[in-house]
Amino acid sequence: MGLTMVQKILRQSTGMDIPNPGDILVAKVSAVMISEGLGPKFFDNEFQVLGGKLFDSEKIILVIDHYSPAATIQQAEFNRYTQDWAYRHGVKHIYMHCGPNPQVMAEEGFFQPGTTVVGNDSHTCTGGAFGALAIGIGSTAIACAAATGKVWVRIPETIRIKWEGKLPESISGKDMALFMIGKFGSNRMIYKSLEYTGNCIKELPMDDRMVLSNMAVEMGAKIGLIAPDEKTKSYLRIRREVGNWELQPDENANYEEEINFDASGLEPMVAVPHHVDNVRPVREVPEISIDQAFIGSCTGGRYEDLRIAAEILRGKKVHPKVRLIVSPASKWIWERAAKEGILTHLSEAGGVISYPTCGPCGGAQGGLIASGEICVSASNRNFKGRMGSTEAEVYLASAATVATSAVTGKLTDPRELQGRKR
Repeated sequence: MGLTMVQKILRQSTGMDIPNPGDILVAKVSAVMISEGLGPKFFDNEFQVLGGKLFDSEKIILVIDHYSPAATIQQAEFNRYTQDWAYRHGVKHIYMHCGPNPQVMAEEGFFQPGTTVVGNDSHTCTGGAFGALAIGIGSTAIACAAATGKVWVRIPETIRIKWEGKLPESISGKDMALFMIGKFGSNRMIYKSLEYTGNCIKELPMDDRMVLSNMAVEMGAKIGLIAPDEKTKSYLRIRREVGNWELQPDENANYEEEINFDASGLEPMVAVPHHVDNVRPVREVPEISIDQAFIGSCTGGRYEDLRIAAEILRGKKVHPKVRLIVSPASKWIWERAAKEGILTHLSEAGGVISYPTCGPCGGAQGGLIASGEICVSASNRNFKGRMGSTEAEVYLASAATVATSAVTGKLTDPRELQGRKR
């Protein structure tokens, strides 16, 4: 019987001939991502017990993103502690004010095909879009990985998800992700490895692939893998290139289950409060006025998101009762969008252009919502209190739906501004 991608990756990082689902092994890591949110302030005691030295300072990536820039004195003190720790231990790769860690990791080339990467952020799994076994782990495990270069892993079972057909206009990877989460629920894929394949996946730009891998965790999955191809190479070529570019599952790989979807019939989707798996088509949601629209985070602030939003908003104005907040997913996306005039179009429409940060998505700063307010967001979670008050409501949707809703002042199917009706 052949091997899945996760088996091949772990065969390389563990040295085991055939890692089988359920086996618990110790794997060598290629990179360790540390975010300040659950960083040194939480794990330094364990790190000191393990010797207090990094296994390889070149393989540690520290990203200050959740409280960046700091909005309170407490956040500033937190960031200062994290920076001092990194400098003290000789961390070579430190990123401040550059954006959410999964996007920084991707753009700086730390997600390489066939490698094993760990991070203390649940959305580290974004790296699966590049064929990397990128997994989120807890603070104690991060301390161990940083000190030893190793992590224990239980080999996950793999489910193959095949998407065929062509995505209709106005439909994106975010709609695909929400559709699957609604279909499977938030617990169906616990500790599974997902392999995304099919003609639709091949046609997706890297931005959309990253959304699918990022939100695999919202189904409970450990990772959402996509085999590397020319698009992967093109994205990473200008960065660093050390991965296994031949990584593919064997034709006779053993999957726990194989699931097929047809993208051609997909429509704009939305996750309604207060669960990410409470998903339905936008057209089926009763008309509801919104107070805030948010385009940003490691799920909804990438270049393609900003470009699509700008196209929708060009020549239009944000509804007078709506706050549109735009937070590009990285400083590099911010700069590109600025040079191409995308940010200007968004600003002229009435959007507030913010800095790259996790702040609004996680309710830390930069766009919190008040009691009784409703926000439609391109981010990835909508539980109570996620973006501010526990008495507020968050609807999750694509950047196209968010931009359209910002214009109409209510949750709106983006096809409506293109002459189509619900």
